[in-house]
Amino acid sequence: MRYKLVIFAISICCGSAQVAQPTLVPRVHKLALAGDFAAARLELEQYRTGHGPTPEYIEALSWVGRGELSKGQTAAAEANAAEVRALCETQLKHRKLDAEPHLPIALGAAIEVEAQSLGAENRRDEAVVFLRDELKRWQGTSITLRIQKNVNLLTLEGKPVPLLDTANGVGSVRPQPLQAHRGHPVLLFLWAHWCPDCKAEVAIVQRLEAAYGRRGLVVVAPTQHYGYIAGGEEASPAAETKYIGEVFAKYYAGLGKVEAPLSEENFRRFGVSTTPTMVLVDGRGIVRLYNPGALTYEALAAKIEPLL
Repeated sequence: MRYKLVIFAISICCGSAQVAQPTLVPRVHKLALAGDFAAARLELEQYRTGHGPTPEYIEALSWVGRGELSKGQTAAAEANAAEVRALCETQLKHRKLDAEPHLPIALGAAIEVEAQSLGAENRRDEAVVFLRDELKRWQGTSITLRIQKNVNLLTLEGKPVPLLDTANGVGSVRPQPLQAHRGHPVLLFLWAHWCPDCKAEVAIVQRLEAAYGRRGLVVVAPTQHYGYIAGGEEASPAAETKYIGEVFAKYYAGLGKVEAPLSEENFRRFGVSTTPTMVLVDGRGIVRLYNPGALTYEALAAKIEPLL
C-alpha cells in the first residue's frame, strides 16, 4: 500500500476556492531545514496541545532531529532520535508499523539520525552494530531499505560490490553479471519509474558516457517494481514491467544501449530508499562511491577520472 503526503488542500467555501495552510509536517520540515529549531518546536508544542502525540506529530518531530544533525548538533540530534523512538514504541503497542504513513518515516528517521550521529562522533563500529540489529528487528517492513542504506553508507565503500541480479531487465540489452565488466569502471545508476530526480540525472549520466565511455566507463541502470504505474494505479508485475519499459524508452533513451536489470533484490542489497542512488565500482569490482541521491557531473567525473 502506498500513501501520499498532501501538502496543500483545497477547500470550497461560499462558492470560491481557498488554499488551506500546509499541514504540520511540511511546516516543521521547512523550519528545521532552515535551522529555526525554536520556531519548529513551538509549532510542535501548539499542535500537541490540541491533538496529542499523533503519528503526524512524531514524523514532524523527526525533522527537527534531521535538521540538528545537518547543523552538526549531534547531541541534540541523538536526544531527538531517542524521543522519536520512544513515541513510536508507544504507538506500536497497538498498531503495526506500516498501518499508516507517518510512523515508518519517523522511526526510519530516528534510526538514521542515531546511526549518523554515532558515525559523526567517530563511533562507526557502534553505529554499524546498531544498524544491523535494527535491520534484523524490522525485517519485512518498509524501513528495511532505509536501514540498509545507512549500513552501506558506513561500510560499502572500499568493499566488493554486492552481486547484481541480472535474471530480468528492460530495454534491448540483456543484463550481464558485473563480473562481465571487470577491467572497466562501472557506474550503477539505480532509478525508479516514478522518480523525477532520476529523469533529471539522465543528462548528467549521458555527459559522463560521452566523456568517458570510450575510455572504458560502463553504465548499468538497475530498477525495480513498485506495484503501481502512472497515477498510482495498482498493477500486476507484468503490467508494471511493460510500463517500466515504456518509461525507459521515453526518458532514458539518451543513455544508449545500457543494461537495465529489473529486480527488487538489487534494491535491497544496495539499500535504495532514495532514488537515484549512484554507485561507482572500479575495474576490480570494489565500490569507490556510494551515494543515495543525485550528483553533479563534476562530482561524478572527479570520482571516475582516477579509475580509468
